[in-house]
Amino acid sequence: MIRFNVIAFTHNSIGLDEIGKFHVETEEVVSRMNKVKQDMNISEIMYLSTCNRVEFIFVAEEEVDADFLALFLKAFNSDWDHHRIQNYLEKAKTWNGINAVNHLIEVASSVDSMVIGEREIITQVRNAYEFSRKHNLSGDIIRVVIRQTIETAKKVYTETTIATKPVSVVSLAYHSLNEKDLELNARVVVVGAGVTNTNMCRFLKKHGFRHYTIYNRSVDKAEVLARFTGGIAKPLTELPHHTGGFDILVTCTGSQDHLITPAIYKQLLGKDDSKKVVIDLAIPSDLDPKLVKDFAIDHISVEFLKTIADANLKERKKELIKVRQIIYEAVEEFKEIFKMRQVELKMRSIPERVKEIRSTAVNQVFSKELSQLDAGSKEVLDKILDYMEKKYVSVPMLMAKEMLMKKE
Repeated sequence: MIRFNVIAFTHNSIGLDEIGKFHVETEEVVSRMNKVKQDMNISEIMYLSTCNRVEFIFVAEEEVDADFLALFLKAFNSDWDHHRIQNYLEKAKTWNGINAVNHLIEVASSVDSMVIGEREIITQVRNAYEFSRKHNLSGDIIRVVIRQTIETAKKVYTETTIATKPVSVVSLAYHSLNEKDLELNARVVVVGAGVTNTNMCRFLKKHGFRHYTIYNRSVDKAEVLARFTGGIAKPLTELPHHTGGFDILVTCTGSQDHLITPAIYKQLLGKDDSKKVVIDLAIPSDLDPKLVKDFAIDHISVEFLKTIADANLKERKKELIKVRQIIYEAVEEFKEIFKMRQVELKMRSIPERVKEIRSTAVNQVFSKELSQLDAGSKEVLDKILDYMEKKYVSVPMLMAKEMLMKKE
């Protein structure tokens, strides 16, 4: 396992802003990874990129020291200068051999994640592997590692409660909204079309809400979200002139001021002064504090949601002991799996060699004697040879496994 390696750059080591510098567009991944393989004499590679980490999983004969890492980064991005590469060298995290396997399993099991228990990572790892396999970037070693990684992560998510309590603000916002038992034909006004509101709309649409009006500074972004939800897109400048009322207001913009003022809120309400649900996911808040005092509002704020998220995260962390035990057992199991796989690879030539010996015996050494046998005798002999051929293939494998077991 000494040849299996992982190089990682995460939100903890270089920050979220720098993570983006490692992102490669899908159509460029194959050419970039093939260049790394060629320049670094790497036999297998897999590229994993998420919003908070980039990891290079690869098989190489050379030791991954500072010199190797510098050349690796230069091969990955030839535009990076010496200063940038040196900066990344100081912040890179590396694992080798069985420790690299352990790390990858922890990643897929969301132990080494920005948010513990976020199970999206298992899909991201699986997709990254399928991409590398499809494009002949990876090989047998990465295949065996990823199979054990995915199976272990599945076990973690099914046998522990590490992922059961939601901790993301968006999912908690929807859970809080769902408790209000609103009609699915409720009128939803969405202010802002960024990632947060887009994710919120995914929840709303998935669960059947169907009436949306999207306001955003960039109308193009509002139209993208409107197409997804089946709603109407409008520029943010039209918000003070909104007509038609609303039942749910979802707001999340980058405004430094309180965007939803009392005057705008009155316009949103129209003649309907009944209690409304307002989900404010912006930091700082889009909602003027006066509104909560002066109007009938069921307010779901970031502060409220974070309180729940912190409590749920504590519950998730209690499961870490169980999770780490599962991972430990999986790593120990993998050691044996990998040993057996190496035996299989070394001995896979045996079946062909046995067939060659049989062919030589039948067609050359004993061809004259066999030609004198009747059909019945030939049939019996073929059965005997088939039986012996199978045994000659399986017996060495069993003996090799027994020898490995005795060495433990």
